[in-house]
Amino acid sequence: MSQVCDEVEAALPASKAEHSPMSRLSEEIRDANLTYLMLAQQMLRVDRSEALYRLGISAEVADILLSLTTAQLLKIASSGMLLARFRFDDTLIWNLLASPKRDDPSPRIHAAILMAGQTAAKAAA
Repeated sequence: MSQVCDEVEAALPASKAEHSPMSRLSEEIRDANLTYLMLAQQMLRVDRSEALYRLGISAEVADILLSLTTAQLLKIASSGMLLARFRFDDTLIWNLLASPKRDDPSPRIHAAILMAGQTAAKAAA
């Protein structure tokens, strides 16, 4: 992965002069997208089945992600749209994850079970 990182860094602008707030946001989105895509590829190479679950993607999307070249990663990352998204918009899950009881793992386990059910339902659809 370090070789990909080196290639990507070489392709990005060397200096970040003062830009408008929207320009900075675009750069941040590109950086987040690139990081996400590279992480997704690495996760898929290490443990495909766990990556499918953690990323919430189908096997077909995983195949596409694995086939992307560095140039394609850069082009997609620069699209201006944030690629990573929250996989759930259920307030119950958010409340369970944000539970103030740090020493009690049950809310987080409950949230993980609910999210796994959502992933399974999505895959079946």
